[in-house]
Amino acid sequence: MIYLTIDGDDVGQRITRFYLNNDEKSLANLNDLMGKTTQLISTYLKSIGFTVIFCGADGVAGFAQYLKVPESNIFKEISALGEGCATFSVGVGCTLRESYIALMSAKSAGKAQLHNYKDLIG
Repeated sequence: MIYLTIDGDDVGQRITRFYLNNDEKSLANLNDLMGKTTQLISTYLKSIGFTVIFCGADGVAGFAQYLKVPESNIFKEISALGEGCATFSVGVGCTLRESYIALMSAKSAGKAQLHNYKDLIG
C-alpha cells in the first residue's frame, strides 16, 4: 500500500494574517481557492488509482495499491494544480503514519517538495 499526505505550505500563516487584519474578503477568497484546489488534487489522485480518505482545509490524503505514475510526476501535477493558490509539500509512505512523517520532513527541509519515508530511514 502507498499512502500520500499532501499539505499546503504556509496557509495557516496566511489565515492568521487575514484574521489579525480583520480581512474577511481575503479569508473567504482563500477558503474558496483552497477548496477548489484540494478538490482538483483529489480528483487527480482518484484518476491515477488513489482512494482519497481526507480532502479539506489545505490538505489531501489517500492511498493506492501501487503507483501507476512515478512520484516525481505526481508531485509535478500537484504543484501545477496548486499554482496561483499555494505550494504543497507531499509525504509518501507505506502507512498513513509514515506518509505524515515524510510530510513533516518535507516541510522542515524547506517545503514545496516530496519526501518518501523509505529514503528517511536508509
